[in-house]
Amino acid sequence: MKMTATPSLTHRLRLAWDRLAVYFPIFLMAVMALTSYWLVRNTPTWQENDLQPAPRHVPDYFMKDFSVRVYAADGRLKSELFGSQGKHFPDTDTVEVTQPRVRSFGTDGRVTTARAETGVVNADGSEIQLFKKAVVVREALGKDVPSQELQSEFLHLFANTETIRSHLPIVMLRGDGDRFTADRMEYDNVNRWVHLQGRVHGVLMPRKHK
Repeated sequence: MKMTATPSLTHRLRLAWDRLAVYFPIFLMAVMALTSYWLVRNTPTWQENDLQPAPRHVPDYFMKDFSVRVYAADGRLKSELFGSQGKHFPDTDTVEVTQPRVRSFGTDGRVTTARAETGVVNADGSEIQLFKKAVVVREALGKDVPSQELQSEFLHLFANTETIRSHLPIVMLRGDGDRFTADRMEYDNVNRWVHLQGRVHGVLMPRKHK
């Protein structure tokens, strides 16, 4: 009678481990493939709009010998802008003007004119920046309010509030001979005050009695 030996527990575990070792790399590759697929499905993708380049400061249309008028809500003409050339930039929605000339009409009926070598106007015409040999002249209003003139390399006009600002040296002429100079200035036509800053100098001429 032939006897067969029963495999020991240790021997059976070793055989099972050998079989598992054969299939373990295949199992590991399957897990990695599933993980990669999950990452691809759940990773955010760039939208087409995200890849659009930032807007450049390039004009989209040009004007020549043009004029722009701005009206108040009641139909009153507030200001007129004339220029020999104009370039509109869509990224800032502004117009760069060569040889700008401006006429504005205050609530008191006072007319103000301005000119410069170049200028920048915002979309609704409420702000005008004048560069290089900028001059603003306000006509006299009766006998009590003399004419005024501002001269600077930069003047910033605000049509809605009727104010003018400059961070550069300015010269202000008033009436028949008054003259003021300053490093900076803020002018308010509605409330009728001028704030001169920095090195301020002034010359007041004696009034003529009639």
